[in-house]
Amino acid sequence: MPVLTCGGMRYQQSWSDLEPGQAPDGPGQANLEAVIHRAFELGINHIETARGYGSSEVQLGFVLPSLPRDEIIVQTKIGPTDSEDEFLKTFDLSLKNLQLDYVDLLGIHGINNAELLDKTLHRGTLSACRKLQERGLVRHVGFSTHGPTDTLLAAVQTDEFSYVNLHWYYFDQINWPAVRAASEHDMGVFIISPSDKGGKLFDPPDKLVQLCDPLSPMGFNDLFCLGHAEVHTLSIGAARPSDFDAHIEILPLVKDAMIGLQAVMKRIENAAVNVMGADWAATWQHGLPLTVNAPEEVPLYHILRMYTMAKAFDMVEYGKMRYNLLGSGEHWFPGCKLDSVDWDMLARQLKDYHFVDRLPAIMREAHELFNAEDKKRLSESGD
Repeated sequence: MPVLTCGGMRYQQSWSDLEPGQAPDGPGQANLEAVIHRAFELGINHIETARGYGSSEVQLGFVLPSLPRDEIIVQTKIGPTDSEDEFLKTFDLSLKNLQLDYVDLLGIHGINNAELLDKTLHRGTLSACRKLQERGLVRHVGFSTHGPTDTLLAAVQTDEFSYVNLHWYYFDQINWPAVRAASEHDMGVFIISPSDKGGKLFDPPDKLVQLCDPLSPMGFNDLFCLGHAEVHTLSIGAARPSDFDAHIEILPLVKDAMIGLQAVMKRIENAAVNVMGADWAATWQHGLPLTVNAPEEVPLYHILRMYTMAKAFDMVEYGKMRYNLLGSGEHWFPGCKLDSVDWDMLARQLKDYHFVDRLPAIMREAHELFNAEDKKRLSESGD
């Protein structure tokens, strides 16, 4: 497994599925093929996609058969279904789209809460995967998740999966217990979207650029993730062949990554203390529930994390990107915005939280900083 993965969420021509028999358009297909060939030239032989990534599978089916099959690692992902037959039919479509005889890795896409984990384990999805393995159509079964840490830990502890695709970055380390548990259970650990959901690091504010110097913010985060032996690969969602370049540059530094990062991390930590105060910077997460009914679910951890990033590192655009998904992300990014919060109820429910007295003012400021026109998840936004 290479330490960088060719993620398949951005190079396809459309978020809509192609009609049966419909060929991709020329420029769109040429771009995808250029991305795949560039990845392969660089030694990035793990190619990852999903049934839900629009035209991605179909377009890959025009290029993957031309590559040496024993030299590529192909992964697709399918969400939990209501029956074994439904899952098998969906997988048959994926395999037909990819024009392959088997896939190396099959991920259960989006085990994001306890209900979806239960559905995977007990309503036919996992049993379908085992049948596909017995038939030689799937080598290894894993899962992807945008869910909370307790859901990740529960899935890991079933010992039913060979790997996990999850979120864990320098600016969002809450899932570290799941990363560590996956390693203890001999699972592969794939980091999802390190440069986008990891902080919109491909378009960083000047302050963050200065704090990360001589590394780029993307390079800093890559090294932070790969500097932990528990992490095996970062999924690079390349939209064009050149998108790999900045990530390739840091690879010679991976061996001693954590040693080389100490000065940068210290600058970042000091910046947070200087702006937010030492108490907030060190303890804002302590005693904080992931969601609170107030009266709707409020993803307090993520809002306060983004608020801290915006105030300390000028990462306002990242906060806007994520905050405006609230209310439309369903189980992929659950929760609501703060414009209808019952602050008295919130204060009562968080009465033991260290910063409860400051919370209403902070939350109102966060809403003012981030609120904009509601956005859709990338997969819901059309072409």
